[in-house]
Parts: sequence; C-alpha cells; structure tokens
Amino acid sequence: MRVFWFLLLTMVVVVTAVTLAVVGGGGSAVLQDVPPERFTDPLPAARPVGRADIEALRLPMALRGYRMMDVDEALSRLGAELAERDARIAELESTLAGAQAAAVTTGTDLFKQPGDRPAAEPADRADGPDGTEEDGR
Repeated sequence: MRVFWFLLLTMVVVVTAVTLAVVGGGGSAVLQDVPPERFTDPLPAARPVGRADIEALRLPMALRGYRMMDVDEALSRLGAELAERDARIAELESTLAGAQAAAVTTGTDLFKQPGDRPAAEPADRADGPDGTEEDGR
C-alpha cells in the first residue's frame, strides 16, 4: 500500500511541475508567446504580378487551414491584375483589328519593315500565254 501512495504522490508532483513550467507560473517563461502569423503581401505594388511572384506567395496557416481574410486579399489582388491584363489585351486587339482594316482598305503591308522596298508588282498583261492578245472571245 505504501508503494501506491508513493507513486500517486510522485505523479501529482510531476504533473504539477510540468503544468507550472508550461503555464509559466515558475517566474521564468519557458514557452514564450509567439506572435500570430500575419500576411505580408509579397505581391509587388509598383509592377504587374508575374509568375515568380505567384510561386513565391505563401499564405499563413490558421487553426483550420488558411486565414480567409488573407486568401481573399491575395485573390482580389490577382483578380484585379487579371482584369487589367484582359482590358489591355482587348484594347490591343481592337487597335490591331482597326489597323488591319485600314491596311486592307488602303492596300498597305502591315508586316513591311521600315526601309524595305516594295516588291516589284507584276505588269498587267493583256496577252495570253501564247503571246496573243486576249479579248474574251
């Protein structure tokens, strides 16, 4: 019976010592408070977001996954970037379509490099392949 009381008393002392050490009741903090992870936006503000920026993006973890506010913030930033790019692409496509339409009506070559000479245009020939004149008869 003495062994039982000795083991019980030892167990109570050990549990109390561990509890005080964890809680910090012993005067010195064994486990220090850790500040919660905060989302520091690594997405650049001065330039458009690139693939490397997305790959480097790390969202802080919460108790049950990711913090919804941080995920919403990152997604809204990426959505705004994509909307800007879509608007720019649409603007450039409409400008290109207008330039192509103008080139078709004026007969200019859009792919001609500056300084290139125009290709020699074939002379309008009224002759047939045998050298005789064709008049549609």
